[in-house]
Amino acid sequence: MGGIFEWIDESLDKKENFVLATIMKKSGSAPREEGTKMIIKKDFSIDGTIGGGLMEAMTIKLSAKVFHTKKCAIKNFALANKDAELLGMVCGGSVSVLLEYVDCDDEPMIELYKKAVELKKSSIDFVLITKISEGQKKVTGLDKWICTETGFYGLENEEIQKVIKEIRENFNRIKIREMAIEKEKYLIEPFFNYETIYIIGAGHVAQKIADITKNLGFHVVVMDDRKEFANKERFNTADEVKVVPSFDNLADYVKINHNSYIIIVTRGHAYDKDALAQILRTDAKYIGMIGSRNKREYVYNSLLEEGFTYKDLERVYCPIGLHIYADTPEEIAVSIAAELIKVKRGPENEKG
Repeated sequence: MGGIFEWIDESLDKKENFVLATIMKKSGSAPREEGTKMIIKKDFSIDGTIGGGLMEAMTIKLSAKVFHTKKCAIKNFALANKDAELLGMVCGGSVSVLLEYVDCDDEPMIELYKKAVELKKSSIDFVLITKISEGQKKVTGLDKWICTETGFYGLENEEIQKVIKEIRENFNRIKIREMAIEKEKYLIEPFFNYETIYIIGAGHVAQKIADITKNLGFHVVVMDDRKEFANKERFNTADEVKVVPSFDNLADYVKINHNSYIIIVTRGHAYDKDALAQILRTDAKYIGMIGSRNKREYVYNSLLEEGFTYKDLERVYCPIGLHIYADTPEEIAVSIAAELIKVKRGPENEKG
């Protein structure tokens, strides 16, 4: 399955108009992060997801009005705890969704998204800029720009140069946000080729792993089903901390690809097995699982009974980390970090 820009490119090539939904802002716990996008077609089928459930259904319903008026819309969902449960959230919060009508005959729009696809394929970091306003008649290709560290694509004017200047001053630290320049508002969306660490489990070892891997330049995401463990107070260096209902269906909460490094450090054999079974179905660059050799045998045997092969299990680094006689959480984190560096910098397919 392709990424969002490939889906956009495909729809434009097919001359299919669509509505593009983007999560602009969120607070509290939600299945999808800010910047997540979904294509809604005229028949109300979708490519991608902004989290499923009631919120997604309401967004799809609202797209009918956007198709009719061709005006962009911003929908704010304010959720009580009971409502949040229907959306797959652990607790209440709010989500703001932008809906844009995308016209397949808009040549500047086509050129901009073609450039985005090209940059993604070339692994070049870029920022997508969209001029937005409540009730705007339409977002066209002339209301969008792409900025790299050295390049610029789109219709240049004095106002957008102010936006570009601010972005470039903090390029490597840009996060999705709204930016106000004079009377106009812009949605700023970074598309960076992060190498992401997903730490599944939020115990003491996970804390030390998050700290050291962030210092190594990874984008760090921590996941656990216990909000008393998975929170920004305990993981203040992590880029994202996610509270999930369970360790089932991890793909509903994270996007794992060939730039992903997975560290499984849950609190039990069964959780580790369930998480590992899901991760083995991805093309993650690194899969590590903490535990003794006895634990490894238990988990591996269970997975073999479920139909996984020895070749599948050869992808897993377990016991995790380089063998340096590590004992404390800090030492274990160092050994894991060293193994990550070896995988990242060493010859491809080298293991052991």
